[in-house]
Amino acid sequence: MAVYEKFDQFIEDAFEGVHNLQSDTLKVMLTNVAPVAGNSVLADLTEIAAGNGYTAGGATVAQSLSEQVGGTYKLVIADPTFTAAGGSIGPFQYAVLYNDTPTSPADPLIAWWDYGTSITITNGNSFTVDLDQVNGVFTAA
Repeated sequence: MAVYEKFDQFIEDAFEGVHNLQSDTLKVMLTNVAPVAGNSVLADLTEIAAGNGYTAGGATVAQSLSEQVGGTYKLVIADPTFTAAGGSIGPFQYAVLYNDTPTSPADPLIAWWDYGTSITITNGNSFTVDLDQVNGVFTAA
């Protein structure tokens, strides 16, 4: 199971109006270089090379649920799947969620998942970033 971590800057960005998680374009990108909580924008990270079915910037994910109930906010997003075609994708160890909509700051980071070891998706195979469809990516109360 992947370990979830949030970027520290996301908390400030959320409260200062950088994100509209209900309507902004969210993406998941892959990296083999460990993110750190102090990273704040996509440019702080080293993405894996595009090609063989992996698009630079990663995969766009749909928001399934973005709501507040009883003072607790929850964000649920669809699981992105990466499929290798014409060669392998990776290696990567981390899947990173970021917001592709804001321009200032550009591409602010939200969270990442650490898979504990490098993964390579071989030609013809797929990898799904399995996100919690019940409890969401995160809750805030």
